[in-house]
Amino acid sequence: MPGENLSRDEARERAALLSVDGYEVSLDLRSALGEQEGDGPRTFRSVSVVRFRCNEPGASSFADLVAPQVTAVSLNGKDLDPSEVFDGSRILLEDLAAENELVVDAQCAYSRTGEGLHRFVDPEDGEVYLYTQYEPADSRRVFANFEQPDLKAPFRFEARAPEGWTVWSNGAGRIADGVWRFAETKPISTYITCVVAGPYHYVTDSYERVLADGTRLEIPLGAMCRKGLAPYFDADDVFLVTKQGLDFFHDHFDYPYPFGKYDQAFVPEYNLGAMENPGLVTFREEYIFRGKVTQASYEARANVILHEMAHMWFGDLVTMEWWDDLWLKESFADFMGSFSLVGATRFTDGWITFANRRKAWAYRADQLPSTHPVTADIRDLQDAKLNFDGITYAKGASVLKQLVAYVGQDAFLEGARRYFKRHAYGNTRLGDLLSVLEETGGRDMAGWARSWLQTAGVNSLTPQVLLDAEGRVAELAVVQEAPETHPELRPHRVAVGLYRRTTGGTLERYARAETDVEGARTVVAELAGAEAPDLVLVNDDDLTYCKVRFDETSLATLRAHLGDITDPLARALCWSALWNLTRDALLPARDFVDLVLRFAGRESDIGVLQMLHAWADSALVHYAAPAWRRTGGQLLAEGALRELRQAAPGSEHQLAWARFFATTASDRADLALLRALLDDTEKIDGLEVDQELRWAFLEPLAAHGVADEQVLAAELARDDTASGKRHQVRCLAARPSAAVKAQAWAQVVESDALSNALTEATIAGFTQPSQRELIAPYAERYFTAIERVWAERSIQIGMDVVRGLFPALQDSPETLAAADAWLAAHEQAAPALRRLVLEARDDLARALRGQACDAEAGA
Repeated sequence: MPGENLSRDEARERAALLSVDGYEVSLDLRSALGEQEGDGPRTFRSVSVVRFRCNEPGASSFADLVAPQVTAVSLNGKDLDPSEVFDGSRILLEDLAAENELVVDAQCAYSRTGEGLHRFVDPEDGEVYLYTQYEPADSRRVFANFEQPDLKAPFRFEARAPEGWTVWSNGAGRIADGVWRFAETKPISTYITCVVAGPYHYVTDSYERVLADGTRLEIPLGAMCRKGLAPYFDADDVFLVTKQGLDFFHDHFDYPYPFGKYDQAFVPEYNLGAMENPGLVTFREEYIFRGKVTQASYEARANVILHEMAHMWFGDLVTMEWWDDLWLKESFADFMGSFSLVGATRFTDGWITFANRRKAWAYRADQLPSTHPVTADIRDLQDAKLNFDGITYAKGASVLKQLVAYVGQDAFLEGARRYFKRHAYGNTRLGDLLSVLEETGGRDMAGWARSWLQTAGVNSLTPQVLLDAEGRVAELAVVQEAPETHPELRPHRVAVGLYRRTTGGTLERYARAETDVEGARTVVAELAGAEAPDLVLVNDDDLTYCKVRFDETSLATLRAHLGDITDPLARALCWSALWNLTRDALLPARDFVDLVLRFAGRESDIGVLQMLHAWADSALVHYAAPAWRRTGGQLLAEGALRELRQAAPGSEHQLAWARFFATTASDRADLALLRALLDDTEKIDGLEVDQELRWAFLEPLAAHGVADEQVLAAELARDDTASGKRHQVRCLAARPSAAVKAQAWAQVVESDALSNALTEATIAGFTQPSQRELIAPYAERYFTAIERVWAERSIQIGMDVVRGLFPALQDSPETLAAADAWLAAHEQAAPALRRLVLEARDDLARALRGQACDAEAGA
């Protein structure tokens, strides 16, 4: 609803007028059980008491609340008529005193979209679970407040819950007389308050630390999940990483964890990876693994645990003033996640994952027409919702990694320590951070910030190598380029590595120089006189954020010997660079697929291997010439099966190739093999086809018409769980039937009956690359429906539908023209909606350029 939006100007005006002293929030969650009364949404009672000051007595302002019904409102003891002061999202507050008390008694709605207080019924046992998710502005769906990050206050929560339930919040809790009461929090923002309630399986531990001043710090630890997931819950590993992270951040931040206890809740139907609520971090429950996964999955979970922990300081203790500076928490947490992962846990190759996976997200986002500086221009809450993107997270983290190289690690960490102490429990802007870094680093941060934080776009760095008559390097230069749309040339602190083939056939680095790249061309004088390289890697060790390009000799070396690079980070950087070349239509998709087929089987890093699988699939689906897709698909399926059979029995590489084989399987023999593996009539030595792998095999069988509704129903009976239901819904929507597609479309576009998780599953099943012709009629319907969907549905569901159902598989100039026509005809549509369509349109145009490049290569 447009009325639910909040602009930056309104927030600034309110922050200048008001100061909040505290909240007392009482929730009655007993309505979560039992039959729903009436036809409207299921609701719970929420009573908020807000004490606040006004700098201009007599002025007017407003509080935020999104609720079906407000029962009573009183301001300073005076009852107000809810029908006059409440418009569905705001409560008008007139004639404010210097000191005020607002009391709001409301019926708030439980959520099925993961926004506000989400209610989930476990199909396995009928148990009900609740949790909250607020960022950026959904706490107003649970209690009346001033919903903006710079109006911090202490909170006291209490809740009544069904008998037998446990309730958690940010502070430590206890139950007395049937009411759960929680300790008052430190001053925090509304969006990081939290309540979790239900019959969760709960495991406890503790962390102890003697601080530098001799103080003993004791932090109670807890971890929880649904009872149905308890058999799979490896809480010991969660606690191990948690303790390692707390040690690391106490060592480096010199500021004790400020929020008392540390609970971590793994919750169902979660829209995000996790959320940094102080004292009660919430995670998507998919981080509890029901089947065998690779170490990359455990590394990813550890990274998220540490990312959220870093937020306790970057975001919770010190918070951005408005969403313009969202990067002040997300970029830092993303960087600190990898920094602490490598420095404190068993995942010492975390920077390889960062270079290969996180940066790929950033490179894509930074080349979209919606790209923005790391410090963004966020006009309102809809803008804010969309800016939780690859720039705010991964580019920002990459820029911080470059900053560490620029000012030095010690200066960077000392700046962080001063930042926490100077701004504890307060709000900051960009300048507050730059000032401490100038103090500690002794370098001009204003110029650096202008180049890296206040401009958009990604630079390309290409080596130029001139050899002398003796075959040695006469001059090696780095050429920097920028796109016309964002022409900024930036200062880069880079390492340039020279690699050559050894007598043993490997590619190894024999020379390295670290230098500052400035302007369009920088000569690296230290490398003059070196032996001629077979490969020049201009961002060796991944110090900066750029697109790496190659000279002709280096590219030829990679085509022939990519798998011979011994250093896994250098190899990952080369793979990433080759993928960027493919996306930029400078390397044909079939050539990238060929590289994967020849060298991916030699990849030692399992995370890189799984990324290569995803990229190869994307190359085939989006960037390969249509006439070559079938051939390319067969080659990938043959290669995947070959590697699957050759992989070490029971290894994680075997599991990764099994999953990739399922993704690529399309012909009769491959589908028959998948079916035989499911039926246990054929085996591959060491491959355990557990329940999660069974569903992975069933989706291509469903998409190609081999597994029908009865087969999928039987599988659900075998796995009658929430996870099983999501898998079944996706597989049902994947079936190659016009009636199936019509039903899936109606469930997602014409109805709001599905929860967020089942909406996501249905969209994933609907959009099958093998069914381009079948879903072609929905391209026109998409452009007709999206403005209505955006207006009628929550922003999260609107984003899922607009992104997920864009007709990207109808990759033709006609679809591109249809997107352009919609954009031209809807210039006054919601800016956030236009941005989503514009991004999808740009992806489609990029795909068409890639297809043209690939077709030319095959001509």
